[in-house]
Amino acid sequence: MSGEVPNSVRYCIIGAGVHGLSTAWHLARELKTRGCGSGSDILVVDKTGIAAGASGIACGVVRNNYYQPAMSRLMQVSVDIWEAHADELHYRPVGYLATATELQTEEFLTTARRHEAAGYRATFVEGEQDVRRYMKQIFPDWKARGLSVCLHEHQGGFAFNRESMFGLADLGKAEAVRIVTGVTVTGFGFSDGDGTVGRVETDQGPIDVEHVVVAVGPWIRQLWSLLGLSERVDVLKNGDLQKDLPMWTYWQLQEGEIDFAPQDYLTVDGSTPPVMHVDSTEPLLSDRTGRQITDELWGIYFKQDREGVQGGAVPIHLGHEAQVDPYGPDSPLYTVRDDFTDYWTAGLAHCLQRFEGKSATYKKTATGGIGCFTVDSFPVFDMMRPNVYVVADSNHGYKMVGVGKEVAGVLCGEYSEVLHPFRFGRFAEGDLHPVSSGPFPWQ
Repeated sequence: MSGEVPNSVRYCIIGAGVHGLSTAWHLARELKTRGCGSGSDILVVDKTGIAAGASGIACGVVRNNYYQPAMSRLMQVSVDIWEAHADELHYRPVGYLATATELQTEEFLTTARRHEAAGYRATFVEGEQDVRRYMKQIFPDWKARGLSVCLHEHQGGFAFNRESMFGLADLGKAEAVRIVTGVTVTGFGFSDGDGTVGRVETDQGPIDVEHVVVAVGPWIRQLWSLLGLSERVDVLKNGDLQKDLPMWTYWQLQEGEIDFAPQDYLTVDGSTPPVMHVDSTEPLLSDRTGRQITDELWGIYFKQDREGVQGGAVPIHLGHEAQVDPYGPDSPLYTVRDDFTDYWTAGLAHCLQRFEGKSATYKKTATGGIGCFTVDSFPVFDMMRPNVYVVADSNHGYKMVGVGKEVAGVLCGEYSEVLHPFRFGRFAEGDLHPVSSGPFPWQ
């Protein structure tokens, strides 16, 4: 909502996407519980509007299929929030099912054991025949071959992106959080020699602040620079110090939708299917021409949407610089690559007979966009100035509604074991996250 920018505020949160709104809501609750403030102490500003960036065009997938223990722990917190506030956040708890080749067997098994230990409901299946049998119990027309491992999370699912963000905003506003849109941050005023920010400069005037949270998704590079932080970083990896690496890398997300009646994409018992993720090395043949697209590792994901089937494939690497504005799929900057439609619809037809011949129904939808990834493709959640907390989600963001809960605790003086593995100092310390063998950069 538009409104007047106050001259001063205790907490200024920049960005009205999932992390900014979640932090505001949880912080308001924390302040009230502790008797040390309320939501009226919190201001959220955004240069455009609620859900105007990456959170508003996300595919909406919520999953805990992460090989990295720290990512899994954070997603456990997040799924708990999605489940507890399903109605307000327009969340559909349909589950998440990933299946892959033997290349990822050990990774899936490790993840499954972690789920079991945490009480996270999931089914692990190993062996090509057993995986095929399990899949056909869900989809009788399942026909993908060469998949030897499956992890079916019975928690997780998806949410409708814009509706969930406005629901999150409403939760914050119910706690007296102020949200003012159409406000562009243009700089920061440093009040002390130690880098403390005393003022946020905006195109609507300055705001005196005590605390700042930066949660701006793909615009993080611009705000990082305004904070005077370096765009180059040294990374200790396997005992080898790699110096002066670029902090940020951009990827163009490739997502779309086919026109497919939702009642025709159901499981054998008439339920909404889980969100699907498939990584395969089987030859991928075009649904349109029958020609081979690739015989190397490929991956897709897909889910039921209101009027069709929505999903995506491996994004395009753009490099260390990219134009981000204007943001969104209606911008000429966000046209998916010419071969995406063929690739993704080929993957759909490879998996389910009902999707054969449906490539002609492909339609461009409000998904995709550009993601800004850190030097190791995992998030940075840390206090980067004495009173400035930075949420740099490395495009993992939408599903991680629990980040805001943990950040709120940190702002109230707590230590977050969940966020600690994502500190900026891990690069110099060499305390990096393990890497999966999947084809997506976030794996």
